Amino acid sequence: MNKPSAIEEILTNRTRPKSPPAIQASATFAWRALLRIRYVPEQLFDVTVFPIIFLLMFTYLFGGAISGSTGEYLNFVLPGILVMTVSMITMYTGLDLNKDIEKGVFDRFRSLPIWQPSVLVGALLVDTLRYLIASTIMVTLGYILGFRPEAGFSGVIMGVVILLLFSFSLSWIWTMLGIIVRSEKALMGISMMFLFPLTFLSSVFVDPSTMPNWLQKFVDINPITFVVDAVRTLIHGTGTNGDVMIVIYISIALIAIFGPLTMYFFKNK
Repeated sequence: MNKPSAIEEILTNRTRPKSPPAIQASATFAWRALLRIRYVPEQLFDVTVFPIIFLLMFTYLFGGAISGSTGEYLNFVLPGILVMTVSMITMYTGLDLNKDIEKGVFDRFRSLPIWQPSVLVGALLVDTLRYLIASTIMVTLGYILGFRPEAGFSGVIMGVVILLLFSFSLSWIWTMLGIIVRSEKALMGISMMFLFPLTFLSSVFVDPSTMPNWLQKFVDINPITFVVDAVRTLIHGTGTNGDVMIVIYISIALIAIFGPLTMYFFKNK
C-alpha cells in the first residue's frame, strides 16, 4: 500500500490539536488587521489626513480670534485637538467589526477552538497602533508649526500614553455596539451622535470659565474634559496629578463594564 499523505494522516488522526495560547491567538488576529491595512492603505486616511486638517483649520481659523495669537492658541489647543481626533477615530473599531459580522467572518471565528476574546483583543491592539500614529503625526506637525510643550518631550510622551489608555477603553463601547447594531450606517450615526457633543462641549477649544454657568456644569463633568485636562497637565505641567488619576479610573471603569458586555454579546448574538 502507498504511504498515506500528510493530509490523510491529519484527517485520520483522532487527537484533537491543542488550542493556541491566548497571546498567540491575539497576535494572529492583530496580524490579520495589519494585513488589511497593508492591502487597503486608504484605511489610514483617518489617522493621517484628518489630524493634519483639524490642527491647521482650528489653529489658523480660530487662533487669532480666541487668543489674539495663533502661536499661543496652538500651545493651548493642540492637546485638546489631539484628544478630540483620537477619540473620534475610536468609532472605526466598531465599524470594521460590523463589516466582518455582515460578511459572516465572525461566525467562523466563533467556531474556532481558540481563546474567544483574542478575536476582539487583536483588532483593538492594532487600533491602538493607529491611535499612536495619529498622535505622532499631530505632535510632529505641532512642533513644525511652533508648538512648545512646557513639560518637555517626556511630558508629551506621558500625555500620549494616557490618551492611548482612554482611547483603548473607549473602543470597547463601539466594539459592543458593532456587534449589536444591524448596519454600519446606523453605528456611525450613533457614534457621531455621542462623540460630537462630547468633544465640542468640552475644554478642547476654549477655557470652560468663559462659558455660561449652565454650560460649565455639563463641561465640568464631561469625560472628554477630564482627558483634555489630564493631557494638558502632562504636556504643559499645569494642573494636578488628580486629573490623570481621574482618567485612569474612567478608563478602568469603561473596560470593566463594556469588556464583559462585549464578550457576552459576542458569544450569544
